[in-house]
Amino acid sequence: MNYQFEFGWLVEYYPQIAKGIAITIQLIAVGAVAGISLGIVCAWVRALGPAWLKPVVAAYVELIRNTPFLIQLFFIFFGLPSLGLKLSELQAANIAMVVNLGAYSCEIIRAGIQATPKGQFEAGSSLAMTPFETFRHVVLIPSLERIWPALSSQVVIVMLGSAVVSQIAAEDLTFAANFIQSRTFRAFEAYMVSTAVYLLLAILLRQVLGTVGWLIFPKRAAG
Repeated sequence: MNYQFEFGWLVEYYPQIAKGIAITIQLIAVGAVAGISLGIVCAWVRALGPAWLKPVVAAYVELIRNTPFLIQLFFIFFGLPSLGLKLSELQAANIAMVVNLGAYSCEIIRAGIQATPKGQFEAGSSLAMTPFETFRHVVLIPSLERIWPALSSQVVIVMLGSAVVSQIAAEDLTFAANFIQSRTFRAFEAYMVSTAVYLLLAILLRQVLGTVGWLIFPKRAAG
């Protein structure tokens, strides 16, 4: 049996594909900025924060890192409305990605903090800085510099994992591919195109994160 490739549907379904790409980019943009910010706060708590708060953050990190992202997404979208909190598909997807990346980035950033020489903490104390000021001005940037490649890889992984948000009808790239193949019955071509787009997005995201690292960490760039 000779399979005939057909990509003529790309013209007709271009709006759906473009919308899916735009929503996927929006998801990772919000997820990366908010997720890394949440990870920084949680890493500070686990490494240097008050003792009473550490178990709370530790429980959050372990819960998220040891449960499937899809279950977390379903809990937010289908479970929270039972408590009276109704969210749109896109809102639920954004929250799920932020919560997921926050937990993983917390551990990555904490590793960078724990690798900080004690002399830097002592230097902050000698300048009459509070622990938070020492963390913000002395510890944070060198810690991020150490773990930036690993953190960048985790952001890319979360972007690729965002494909499951189509399960709650969030109209991302995978949703567009599913919609197209259900109308055209050209599953091979539809998922071939979506695969190529995800590959391109992953490469571009790595380039963007590399550029951000170059701007934030001039010493690494010089090296």
